[in-house]
Amino acid sequence: MGWKAAQRLIKNWKVLRGDNVMIIRGKDKGETGLIKRVIRSQNRVIVEGKNLVKKHIKQGQGHEGGIFTVEAPLHVSNVQILDPVTGKPCKTGIRYLEDGTKVRVSRGQGTSGSIIPRPEILKLRTTPRPTVAGPKDTSMDLVLEKTYDPKTGKGMPDL
Repeated sequence: MGWKAAQRLIKNWKVLRGDNVMIIRGKDKGETGLIKRVIRSQNRVIVEGKNLVKKHIKQGQGHEGGIFTVEAPLHVSNVQILDPVTGKPCKTGIRYLEDGTKVRVSRGQGTSGSIIPRPEILKLRTTPRPTVAGPKDTSMDLVLEKTYDPKTGKGMPDL
């Protein structure tokens, strides 16, 4: 990727893995599917079962070769999130609820303005958090130890 393309990377993503989207441009225009993967370094998404291309793979050690059908990435501008109430493609906005939580809402003409829920797949962790401390983890008694007292100046380095 050149430096011009790197300048145009999307900073605030409105689509997430697991969102239900409609393809609005390309050979699969008008079809809907779930986002399988988001490639943020290229501003692209892979939609499950859409934008299929043939890929020739050479035979190697441990795998067989042949012609396979794989999903190719789509540019993020070619997909739009579906409104959960109307089922039509819509733009997304951000709103804060009374309790301070940040939610995505559908916006634009002919949309319901309803909340777009966060996909359930994002709530699942692929690797579980460690329950026991490892050999390189800092022990809790060292973490909670007070090393500087502002009133007495104890712990201040001599400069």
